[in-house]
Amino acid sequence: MNAALLYALAAAGANLAGGLLITAARPRSAEAQRMLIAFGAGFMLATTFVGMLPEALEGRGGALAVLIGYLLVHLTQHVVTPHFHFGEETHHHEMVGRWVGITALVGLLLHTFFDGVAIASAFGVGAWLGMLVFVAILLHKIPEGITVASIMLASGNSRRRAIGGVALLGASTVLGVLLTSYIAVLADYGLALSAGVTLYVAASNLIPEVQGGRSWKLALAVFGGAGLYLLASHLVQGMVH
Repeated sequence: MNAALLYALAAAGANLAGGLLITAARPRSAEAQRMLIAFGAGFMLATTFVGMLPEALEGRGGALAVLIGYLLVHLTQHVVTPHFHFGEETHHHEMVGRWVGITALVGLLLHTFFDGVAIASAFGVGAWLGMLVFVAILLHKIPEGITVASIMLASGNSRRRAIGGVALLGASTVLGVLLTSYIAVLADYGLALSAGVTLYVAASNLIPEVQGGRSWKLALAVFGGAGLYLLASHLVQGMVH
């Protein structure tokens, strides 16, 4: 658990980095953001299908818990939250009040909590899976911080509130690690639930963000992310064993 907690703290730091990037530096290249999102999507898809699902389907809960995890994130991001997408928010005219930024934050808190559950549950299977799940989560943490900070700014919230919201996302991830071993349902079904959450983030959040138009660079980034997972999995398992 100590290793999982350290990795969760690193992931939380990436959330904060994304928020600071928007509120302080403001990235100049939207294309660079989309490339990072595409690469992260490919890595997360491979992590889910090759690393997490085989272990989750053999454990308690199985496919039903995966489905529940998937639907929980859909509920919070697209039912509770009326306006949500990954990446920098630029449609200020569509924002109707500060509450939009708050609901976007609420919609992501469950997701980031299960980021922590995923890290803890994966380390419960083995260090090799824990490290790979951490990398998959880390790759979308900066876009995640950018998402929440930019939506909060675009909806009229202050920079202090935007950074505070991003800090809550990071804290939620750390909380997920800390509670996994103490809450029975997370200890038993955490890996399957978080596999559903990770699948949703990769396939329903990240992939749609890079599907607009025809871009070989973005397509190659998705395949490159998946390919890197396969290579990293081989190397990490070899190192651990």
